[in-house]
Order: sequence, then structure tokens, then C-alpha cells
Amino acid sequence: MSKRRFSPFEALNYVLLTLFGLSMIYPFIYILVYSLNDGKDSMMGALYFLPRKVTLDNYAQVFENHKIWQAYKITLARTLLGVVLHVSLCTMMAYALSKKTLPGRTFFTFYIFLPTIFSAGFIPYFITLQKLHLINSFWVYVIPLLFNFMHIVIIRTFLQGIPEELEESARIDGYGDFQIFLRVVLPLSGPVLATISLFIGVAHWNDWFTGAYYVSNKDLLPVQTLLQQMLTEMEALSSSMQRAAQQGGQTVNANMAGATPESLRMALLVITVFPILCVYPFLQRYFVKGVMLGSVKG
Repeated sequence: MSKRRFSPFEALNYVLLTLFGLSMIYPFIYILVYSLNDGKDSMMGALYFLPRKVTLDNYAQVFENHKIWQAYKITLARTLLGVVLHVSLCTMMAYALSKKTLPGRTFFTFYIFLPTIFSAGFIPYFITLQKLHLINSFWVYVIPLLFNFMHIVIIRTFLQGIPEELEESARIDGYGDFQIFLRVVLPLSGPVLATISLFIGVAHWNDWFTGAYYVSNKDLLPVQTLLQQMLTEMEALSSSMQRAAQQGGQTVNANMAGATPESLRMALLVITVFPILCVYPFLQRYFVKGVMLGSVKG
């Protein structure tokens, strides 16, 4: 059996893609290694692929903060609820707009498209949320993200590719529109629904802006907003420690049990990124298929 020979272009292509992939993965490896290494030892540098002095003190100190657990509950609740409601509403709207017999179909499409062109700005948006009593409320995380025009377009284009004969045969069996939607359309829409779920799930999980500007109740802060605040505090602490070291010859606070602001920061990053990294591989196999089928009709 003859061995396959690679052309110079293919060999160069593989090398470049491998280097590109490693450049994307290495920052995560560095953060993980730094978070698993003793904070004081990490200040010596030269940490690349393996921790030099393995410890879990950084994670222990992070999880001792009860705010982390409460923030995780808020983030998980908003992500799960937001994904279910967003996908449900967008899919139902896309299903209706995919029907050429829908009265006012063009008008409704333009009506939901228009807000994507014009934005009133931060202050009118804040006033709107205030009038709807969403400020300092859990629902400020969920309700504003229920609608996304591009997601509706992707789902609608996908649904238009489903053969009409399937729906016609279901009507012959006595199914109504809602039964057809539940028993025929949804089971065939797995790839595009998984793709949209991934899009909106990542948006919910990574959103720190809403909690920072629209929520003042500390018990309602999501984990990303809490992370942003803690990183700010740690940067201030690190600066004060550096000034103290320059003035008094000290290096780190002796009460930190081996942890430093930098090592705690790395542990926080791992804690916030790890859950979404665990979910992503399970949806990856639907991702490309869902985007292509929902973007190109044919």
C-alpha cells in the first residue's frame, strides 16, 4: 500500500494551521498552570506548560467567598431560562414567518428588522428598563435577550428547507398548526436549534455589562460581573502590595497563605470559563451544519 505524499503547499498548510491552533490553546494552558501553582512561587516566572509547585490554595480561597456560589446560581438560572425562552420564541416566530400564506408576512418581517438598524442609545434604553420595572431585577437578564432578528432569520431559512409534503401529510392525519410545529418541525430542527442555543447561551454566560449597570443588588450579580469587580479589587490590591514592597522591602502579604492577587485572578478565570468549555464540545457537531443550513437555502 503506497503512502500518501503531501505537496509542499499541504505541508505548509498543516504546519501553519497547527501553529495557529496552538496559539489559540496555549493561553488557556497558561492560565490553568498559573492557577494551579503556588502564588508566591509564580512570582518567580518561568511557568510555561506545567506548574512548578502544585497547590489548590488559589481555588480554595476563591470558593471560600460565598458570593461566588450565589453568582453561579444567578448565572446558571439566567442561562438555562434565557436559552429555553429565547429558542422557543424565536422558533415560533420563525415558523410563522416561513409560511408564505401568512397575512402581513412582509410587514412583520420589516417590523422586527427595523430595530436592528436604529438604536436609541444607553439612556433611553435605561429609562425603558426602568419603566418596565426591570432595573435591579433578575428578569433584566432574560427579557431583553428574548429577541434576536438574525437568529430568527437563520431558523426561518432552515425551516423553509423542510419539505412541505411532511406538513401536508400531518394535516391529513388531523394535526393542527401547533401539533405540526411540535411533532414534525421541532424534531427535524435539531442542528439549527443547537446552534442558536449555543449562540444565546454563550451570550448569557459571558454578559457582565447588564449586572454592572442595571443591577445594584449584590445577591443578583452574575458570575461574570462579580469576576470583573473582583479583578478590579485585586488589581488595586496588587498595586498597593507593589508600593508597599518598594517602600518597605516586602514582597507579598504573609496572610495570603501562598496566594497572590495574580494567582487568584487566574483561578477565577478558570472557574468562569470551565463550564462553558464543557458544554461546547457536545454542541460542536451541530454547529457548522446548523449555521450552513440556516444561512444558505437550497
